[in-house]
Amino acid sequence: MKSYFISFEGPDGSGKSTVLKQVVAQIGPRLKTQYLVTREPGGSKIAEKIRQLILDPVNEEMSAKTEALLYAASRSQHMFETVIPALKAGKVVFSDRFVDSSLVYQGAGRDLGIAAVKQINDFATSKIEPDLTIFLDVKPQVGLDRIAKERAGQEDRLEQEKLIFHQKVYWGYQEVNQAYPKRIVVVNANKPLNLVVEDCVKIIANRLPADLLKD
Repeated sequence: MKSYFISFEGPDGSGKSTVLKQVVAQIGPRLKTQYLVTREPGGSKIAEKIRQLILDPVNEEMSAKTEALLYAASRSQHMFETVIPALKAGKVVFSDRFVDSSLVYQGAGRDLGIAAVKQINDFATSKIEPDLTIFLDVKPQVGLDRIAKERAGQEDRLEQEKLIFHQKVYWGYQEVNQAYPKRIVVVNANKPLNLVVEDCVKIIANRLPADLLKD
């Protein structure tokens, strides 16, 4: 059975979760097969517990390497328990973040190096990659301003980092986007939400194998 793996990426405040929810609401009924919506870090019972540990603001002393390894551990469990079984069952999998996030947040943002972080994630995922990645492009300050407006006082540990960290993450995304131009499609996330969703739906509809979409 054919399956398809789609990830959504973007800086904090890019609107990934909201966009993904609305995209799935529109594209889901058009699919001939079942679909799964998941997220990282998380997506399974054990992975969600690791998510809480990583993102809890009280864990200020967490080292960059520990953070990177915890993300990889969460992802490994997520793959084993959720993503791989869904793909084997012929489902379309939508994931809110995947390996690219680690490459840029820990590789670039934490200065561990994109190549080094990719190596541990290749091990964690058995080198399984999305068929398509949609990158929601918004500048770091814009995203942080959105978070401050919508969730003031509720920011997680990474969202609370200084602007320079988020700028390095954004620069990392530019490097990764250029490295995988066939897989990653950039969408302007500064547009009104309905237009961003419309762009994403068009991209997915054009990229999905014809036998996964209803006429």
